[in-house]
Amino acid sequence: MSKIVIIGNSAAAVGCVEGVRSVDKNSEIVLIASEKHHTYSRPLISYLLYGKTDEQRMKYRPDSFYSDNMVDTMLGKTAVSVDPKGHTVKLESGEVISYDKLMVATGSSPFVPPMKGLDKVEKKFTFMTLDDAHALDKAISAESRVLVIGAGLIGLKCVEGIADKVKEIAVVDMADRILPSVLDAEGAELVQKSIEKHGVKFYLNDSAAELEPNKAKLKSGAEVEFDVLVVAVGVRPNIALLKDAGAECGRAIKTDNKCQTSLKDIYAGGDCTESYDITIGAERVLALLPNAYMQGNTAGVNMAGGEQLYENAIPMNAMGMFGYHMITAGSYEGNVYTEKEGENYKKLFYKDNRLMGYIMIGDIKRAGIYTALIKNQTPLDSIDFELIKQKPQLMAFSAEDRREKLAESH
Repeated sequence: MSKIVIIGNSAAAVGCVEGVRSVDKNSEIVLIASEKHHTYSRPLISYLLYGKTDEQRMKYRPDSFYSDNMVDTMLGKTAVSVDPKGHTVKLESGEVISYDKLMVATGSSPFVPPMKGLDKVEKKFTFMTLDDAHALDKAISAESRVLVIGAGLIGLKCVEGIADKVKEIAVVDMADRILPSVLDAEGAELVQKSIEKHGVKFYLNDSAAELEPNKAKLKSGAEVEFDVLVVAVGVRPNIALLKDAGAECGRAIKTDNKCQTSLKDIYAGGDCTESYDITIGAERVLALLPNAYMQGNTAGVNMAGGEQLYENAIPMNAMGMFGYHMITAGSYEGNVYTEKEGENYKKLFYKDNRLMGYIMIGDIKRAGIYTALIKNQTPLDSIDFELIKQKPQLMAFSAEDRREKLAESH
């Protein structure tokens, strides 16, 4: 009976537990995590502040998850080093945990760039964890003026979470548009206008040149007064644990299609790893919850002696901002088909006889058909692409393909 150690407690870690147990009911599983909380869904922390959910409903798995799967938990414990030759993990407390197989699912951490005067700001926060959300919630009031540095996914979800609880919000970003890694200029403008209806002011193409205790002097010369500062400029994959142990790393930990690292008996998954993106044919960080779960699950199956491959990964984002929904997938290259009507926006990107990516805002019904075309790399000349451009529907597929897709959905 082998001993499997997992470092982390989010989607990839949960996927790993379930992957192991799908093959092996008896091996010992030890789960080590810095946070003390039961596994929870990080994307929901803004909804917790918003009042749309509570901590119980945020749980990524039921209360009985660890006992049901015979997992020994070491929550509130931080791993500080890995010895791949000795097959051990050392904790901050000095404890040494041995393993036969190790899964590293350490995620990512907020990146806080050097900013002049940041040390003078008393109420400053990041926004990635449940503890971050609680700390921010305690610091704000109905009279608070909040400055958010960063107009990406994390910054804007924070804005959504606190908009109804504070007096005013300003958002600063160096990019020329909001959600620059997710949306094109036209799509970003639509979403920005929607957010501005909630009293949020944007300073784009700008940055904080200097911070005072309650004021930001921007590069443009504008000044923004605030009581609470949220820094949400981006994240960095947590790779130090394995990089220091000698694992091959790029921007993140490199893994193969079995989610194995370059170190023997050590696997990795989630935001701390690079994945092969089939739309661009290259390795990149795909920090997405469904991908993290699949990586973890694949690692777990293989760690337990089964056979599973992690393939067909693509970048994808689905989110709502104040009830205005958007979904994007793939890469934005090739020929372009665009539809824009009121608050609904759709852009498809295609080349080399396949769909490369898409952006849909407002009406996102049946986006899954476009996602399937990208993931399956379906030749566009095998379907009625002219019909599918306008109306994603099964009728655009051949009779045989329709039967297959209907069978998959049952």
